[in-house]
Amino acid sequence: MIDLVIVGAGPAGLGAAISAAENGLKVCILDEFVKPGGRLLGQLHEEPDGKWVNGIAEAEKLYERAIQLGVNIQCGVSVYDLIKLDNGWCVYTTDKIIESKCLLLATGASETPIPIPGWTLPGVMSIGAAQVMGNVHRVKPGEQGIIIGVNVLSVAIARELQLCGVHIKSILLPQPSLLSGDAAKPEKMMESLLRLTHLAPSPLIRFGGKWVNAKLGARLYPKNGFKMWGISIQLRKTALEIVGENQVEGVRIADISATGEVIHGTEKVVPADFVCIAGGLTPMSELAAVAGCSFCYVPELGGHVPLHNEFMQTNLNGLYVAGNITGVESAKVARAQGTVAGLAIAHELNALGNRANEKLDEAIVEVVETRRKALIQFQPGIEEARMELHHKFHESRGEAILM
Repeated sequence: MIDLVIVGAGPAGLGAAISAAENGLKVCILDEFVKPGGRLLGQLHEEPDGKWVNGIAEAEKLYERAIQLGVNIQCGVSVYDLIKLDNGWCVYTTDKIIESKCLLLATGASETPIPIPGWTLPGVMSIGAAQVMGNVHRVKPGEQGIIIGVNVLSVAIARELQLCGVHIKSILLPQPSLLSGDAAKPEKMMESLLRLTHLAPSPLIRFGGKWVNAKLGARLYPKNGFKMWGISIQLRKTALEIVGENQVEGVRIADISATGEVIHGTEKVVPADFVCIAGGLTPMSELAAVAGCSFCYVPELGGHVPLHNEFMQTNLNGLYVAGNITGVESAKVARAQGTVAGLAIAHELNALGNRANEKLDEAIVEVVETRRKALIQFQPGIEEARMELHHKFHESRGEAILM
């Protein structure tokens, strides 16, 4: 029986493996993708200070450090079942069965689909798929594209696609429906945009973002949108249908009011050879459910997340979580959470040695500081939501609140 199995070789999983292995634990990482790195692999962007972030290079550094520490990394392996043992966990994979003393789920997040008429045509893909095509495989998803869904993810990846030499004609809203929900409401999406104005190349947009009210901004928003990096972001237009015979040929759009109602008679078709659908992200927590973990619904964190404390420990002995399975945030936050989880697991297995509590406290502070410095916040109120989640964990166990 090994000390720790980690499911997920993204920044959280690799960060946890490194901190656990540095304290002498025998660690195995499993990931269904063919190479480690997770969402880091698709990231390539310039920060406001001019520094470029190359996710592939960052993933390679983490991978090399983990290998140097003796971590066993197995890619192309899926986990389909988890069984709690008296003294650990039994992990069922497509390759073999592994028993470990502790288990960390760092499975990340998945994209939320928004069904739109015509979305089964060749050339329609999720925004994350386009990111992987461009930044990982170096293949253009097309020449001229339209992104349906205005949110933090779509705006950030639109810029990355532009750097790949792809022309993004516009980013616009999906048609109002039960499934699209708030994603079709200009006022709600204005809130999302206001959290990105600090990244805008225009000083005017950056300044305005500090003062504009979301509801007022949606009403005053120009019908033809405004541009960031030359990309038209349109909150007063909606995608009614993706059109084409054998592949994407364009998108039928229409104007909408500030509250999201379609203005009939304004329909037209905008040509495009590919379409990305950006419905946002939600924690990928199926394995936690299989394990029998307790959950809590937290909208600010992206949906249902496993109940856990600040040490990334769930209500099940020996089961920990880290990264976007605990709530959708940046890769830097995920890595910091992984470090906490690795140290906490080492502490549980009596391997952390001297200054154990001090090391854990320092790692937890690092998570908080990394979150506060994050360039992108996927939802407002993340810090408060996490504190409330931790409170619920302690209350469920009859424990005193630690933070």
